[in-house]
Amino acid sequence: MSEAIGTQELGEKVVKVLKTIYDPEIPVDIYELGLIYDVFVNEDMDVKILMTLTTPNCPVAESLPMEVEEKVKSLDEVKSSEVEMTFDPPWSQDLMSEEAKLELGML
Repeated sequence: MSEAIGTQELGEKVVKVLKTIYDPEIPVDIYELGLIYDVFVNEDMDVKILMTLTTPNCPVAESLPMEVEEKVKSLDEVKSSEVEMTFDPPWSQDLMSEEAKLELGML
């Protein structure tokens, strides 16, 4: 029988899932792009994700948060998943990882 995973391990699994979701206009996943501000996992295995978009009127403003919520919810260990959108602080290229900047030819 496998041992139940902890909140930190589940958080790492959630990040792996987030790295499979791409902004349709930019060939970089949303995690490396800096759109994910925080991932919270409580002892009940409820996941809350604080994220933003590149702009408030982004064309995927409706669909991207729903995709994030659904993909995270698809993990067996996740009891519930919630995405909270914020534009404070506003997204900027400074939030991108070195990997994302390299991929986009910004380094």
